[in-house]
Amino acid sequence: MTFARVPRMMRAAALCASFAALATLAACSSPQSHFYTLSAGDTSPDAVRTASNPAFLIEVPPVDVPPQVAKNQFVVQTGPTQVQVLEQERWASLPGDEIRRALSSSLTQQLGTIDVYGSPYPDRVPVYRVSVNVQRFESWPGSRALIDAVWSVRAVRTQAVLTCRSVVSEPASGGYDALAEAHRRAVQQIATQIAVAVRNLAAAPARGAAVTCPASASGPSAAPSSAPSASNAGTKG
Repeated sequence: MTFARVPRMMRAAALCASFAALATLAACSSPQSHFYTLSAGDTSPDAVRTASNPAFLIEVPPVDVPPQVAKNQFVVQTGPTQVQVLEQERWASLPGDEIRRALSSSLTQQLGTIDVYGSPYPDRVPVYRVSVNVQRFESWPGSRALIDAVWSVRAVRTQAVLTCRSVVSEPASGGYDALAEAHRRAVQQIATQIAVAVRNLAAAPARGAAVTCPASASGPSAAPSSAPSASNAGTKG
């Protein structure tokens, strides 16, 4: 009776060992996730300069993105009305956070200033709030990355506000790393347009003239801070 049981027990043990080996093999062979960011570091001397007593400050609040792409996974276009969610290709943080961080970094470098969003700041220093609402954030693998954003620059504590729209399409002929890089370049282009608008709005009171959107962006003119702006309707201070 004991001897009859031994082969069965051995077979059961061997079967369990086989299942364990298969489970380990499946775990080892599962696809790995790849993570991408829009905040690529720049080690050039101009990029690492520190702002000292800047003439003005900026605020970059959270960025709104369309709900269908507000997730860590890449959402790529497979056709005009079809998208695919990629589980293995992911943003390091949510796209809105990635865009905000990249814009903040680029603007502080270009303007030689500090992003004081969420931090106290002295009343005597002018502050310009940069609000961004992304209308489209499209990823076309092997083709292009497109960002369509409406943004505004507002002089805090005054009525001066400039509202513009930027539509930027960057080629992405390679894999998903090229797609992420194309989005990074698109964000940098928008940051450059915003930086031009901030400089122009900051100089508007001295010039006493209206400010228009940069040539590469579209939108209405903004009045100098001494007069209310038509594009100020519905905007909180």
